[in-house]
Amino acid sequence: MASKELVKIVEKFAESGWDLIVAPSKKWLAANGSAEMVDELLKAVEQAGKECGSCGCKFDPLYKRALELLRTA
Repeated sequence: MASKELVKIVEKFAESGWDLIVAPSKKWLAANGSAEMVDELLKAVEQAGKECGSCGCKFDPLYKRALELLRTA
């Protein structure tokens, strides 16, 4: 079961409007944080962090924290 913190972060990703993380986030949420969906979400968040992780937007720290939480889930 995913932590409440991770769920809140992924909900923000799902509402971000950025195709890269919206679909995997919605799938993960729909599956109630299912372990089967972690890999897809993890890859999307890693890519988002590479592309946008230091631009200064509100999502920058969320990528790093989500990766920490997903890797220990």
